[in-house]
Amino acid sequence: MISLTRLNGAPVTLNAELIEALEAAPNQTVVHLATSNRYVVRESVDAIVEKVIEYRRKVNSGAKAVNPIQGFERT
Repeated sequence: MISLTRLNGAPVTLNAELIEALEAAPNQTVVHLATSNRYVVRESVDAIVEKVIEYRRKVNSGAKAVNPIQGFERT
């Protein structure tokens, strides 16, 4: 989940996994979700992308690194 700010100053928290597109406009960004909902927020496209990247880093940081050759070792 990422926290953004609506144009009226109200906070909104969105599921970063549902973001399909970001549409830049002067002084605002439209966030399009896979649920067909749209949110107009104050943050720039670049700021939202950074928040999504940070969210994904946090979510995936606890995952174990995958050994791509495990099970295929020569004996």
